[in-house]
Amino acid sequence: MLPSADQNEILRRRTFAIISHPDAGKTTLTEKLLLYGGAIHVAGAVKSNKIRKTATSDWMEIEKQRGISVATSVMGFDYSGYHINILDTPGHQDFAEDTFRTLTAVDSAIVVIDSAKGVETQTRRLMEVCRMRKTPVMVFINKMDREGKDPFDLMDEAEKELGIHCTPVTWANGQGLKFESVFALNNRPAEMSEKMQEDMEIIDEVYPTFDREAYLRGDLAPVFFGSAYKTVGVQELLDFLVANAPAPLPVTAEEREVEPMEDKFTAFCFKIHANMDPNHRSCIAFFKICSGKFLRNTYYYHVRKDQQMRFAAPTCFMAQKKETVDEAFAGDVVGLPDTGNFKIGDTLTAGEHLHFKGLPSFSPEMFKYIDNADPMKQKQLEKGVNQLMDEGVAQLFISQLNGRKIIGTVGQLQFEVIQYRLEHEYQAKCKWQNLPMYKACWIESDDDAELDMFLKRKAQYMAKDKEGRDVFMADSAYVLSMAQQDYKHIKFHFTSEF
Repeated sequence: MLPSADQNEILRRRTFAIISHPDAGKTTLTEKLLLYGGAIHVAGAVKSNKIRKTATSDWMEIEKQRGISVATSVMGFDYSGYHINILDTPGHQDFAEDTFRTLTAVDSAIVVIDSAKGVETQTRRLMEVCRMRKTPVMVFINKMDREGKDPFDLMDEAEKELGIHCTPVTWANGQGLKFESVFALNNRPAEMSEKMQEDMEIIDEVYPTFDREAYLRGDLAPVFFGSAYKTVGVQELLDFLVANAPAPLPVTAEEREVEPMEDKFTAFCFKIHANMDPNHRSCIAFFKICSGKFLRNTYYYHVRKDQQMRFAAPTCFMAQKKETVDEAFAGDVVGLPDTGNFKIGDTLTAGEHLHFKGLPSFSPEMFKYIDNADPMKQKQLEKGVNQLMDEGVAQLFISQLNGRKIIGTVGQLQFEVIQYRLEHEYQAKCKWQNLPMYKACWIESDDDAELDMFLKRKAQYMAKDKEGRDVFMADSAYVLSMAQQDYKHIKFHFTSEF
């Protein structure tokens, strides 16, 4: 076990993700939490990464100024004796895969809901991942300073749509133009209007009191009301979070369960970001520390590569600022400079052979051939495509029929981001050609003869992924279903982790 001083460091960690549909106010809430932690001193320091209603390029420029792409950003700060790590996730559905992976690196989550719109599609999908992983969740119903749905209707909707029991911890005094403040239900005001008294009677009758054990099991979500824009209800959320959210939790590896208090360091890579600093073409691999303590300039074992590596410039992030760190603990996220050594899912340990699971690539839904638009820049294009694919923004397949490169994504926006970033970060130009495909699925079989026959007969539909694995690219649901019926001994996988 670790020395008690290091154990105390781990116990004061609170690592959580903020998830929501675009425009629910996630960035504003993140900013206000950072203000409370003294990490920033003026609102607006975390530039908005909202998808603009104008041309895509405007929004790209905003992303460029921000220094981080449509991707998860990691921010750490101290508050009230605790060390908080916020992982702010992209709300746009085209980047859901980045968010899914981020949820493997956190111990809890805050779901932000817009009081006027209620629970939206993307929130529902992300909540499914939280439920699957039994991640403890808190709900922040935002924008109470605007006219919106009735608070009880919002609670009912959250229960029904998110599939979790809810109980209010704070309540709004008024709504829209009449919104004044929020108060904790265990500390009610002495003077209350008739409407407020009626609300309190309903709450006492209908909702259970907060049960921390049920929350930690992922069965009960405490609900907070407020306005991030007006900084109302945010401190109540933050105080409750540090008191009740879990400290770093055990993480399941394929070989065993890893406890945070173990003295030996372990960590896994959940995200890679190319060009954090465009001047240096640098990549950063984000590692979530699962156990023990990380020290700068110490040799650690890279399991996939079977080699020892040490890191002279590990970083942590304080909003925009990147700082070199000498040590970090279980629950923290460290950024390690990457010159092509890491892939998503890689493990670093003090020497043990461990593999952390739960970081799949999902089967893409849109496909295009990518071609070089500038023959003088072939090398730049190769490098750019390889680095961006390592980030997990999209997936690369090589057609076995014609040797051409195919990019697969879950949404159109990713193609625009790739094209923009290739041009601005790698000075390479690409052209796209549509490829009408239904699904890409990874295949495997214990029956070598059947697999061999399948690969020959379906040669025009076959591709290899970046790892050299066989991928069947079906151009219709019918073709896929017929293949599944005809080849009983072949397994068709819709995520890369099998």
